[in-house]
Amino acid sequence: MSSQRQETVRRIAAPDIAARKGKTPIVCLTAYTAPVAELLDDHCDLLLVGDSVGMVVHGLPNTVGVTLEMMILHGQAVMRGSRRAMVVVDMPFGSYEGAPEVAYDNAARVMKETGAQAVKVESGPTINATIEYLVKRGIPVMGHVGLRPQATLVDGGFKAKGRTEAERSRILEEASAAAAAGAFAIVVEGVAEGLAREITEAVEIPTIGIGASAGCDGQILVTDDMLGLFDWTPKFVRRYADLRGEISKAVAAYADDVRARRFPGPAEIYFAKAG
Repeated sequence: MSSQRQETVRRIAAPDIAARKGKTPIVCLTAYTAPVAELLDDHCDLLLVGDSVGMVVHGLPNTVGVTLEMMILHGQAVMRGSRRAMVVVDMPFGSYEGAPEVAYDNAARVMKETGAQAVKVESGPTINATIEYLVKRGIPVMGHVGLRPQATLVDGGFKAKGRTEAERSRILEEASAAAAAGAFAIVVEGVAEGLAREITEAVEIPTIGIGASAGCDGQILVTDDMLGLFDWTPKFVRRYADLRGEISKAVAAYADDVRARRFPGPAEIYFAKAG
């Protein structure tokens, strides 16, 4: 048995993220699979197993149909593929909005079965008591204000928020309440630029922007969006690659080689052993 001990890499945890408030911006991306998590791990501080998996991976029209079992399955995959980044798992629609005790049972299951470091909930007037309930029982919670994907059926679609005084006041209040309830960080999605900066200045926890402002304490995007895997992306996405185009070209070349019997060739087949 070797006397050398295998080096252990300590994962980033909620207190580490909270301590980054106002310092070097926090780099976050979504991840749903082990191979992608492995690629992102060296570059990201936080990987979010978002309920966007329902739309990105499973082809659902929105996030409402995502189940707890789906989130746990993808959370397990991301934990296997990463070793350093903090992993946060979204609590899906219907798993936390009722009684805090029900939210705790579901969140505890996510934490136990995935090994993730925190869960995320979409904030609102009824959720702050749940955030406090979970945090007091040992479950780190990330909040989410502004455009809330799980509320699209109420809102009538994905619409930017905080453009009116009434919305601005409500979102600012929700963000402050989530911080007061014990959230270690908060996602600010799809809000007017000035409001994002106002929230960041008002709360003592890091803000993670998506379609918000460069003035937030960090940024997150859906990885598949920023890699250009879809033919359409929201206004707030910057495409850093065109993998959709590259994949299309690669598959077309493969199809041509198969039809022309150029694949497989000698390098890709097995031969009987002599004798």
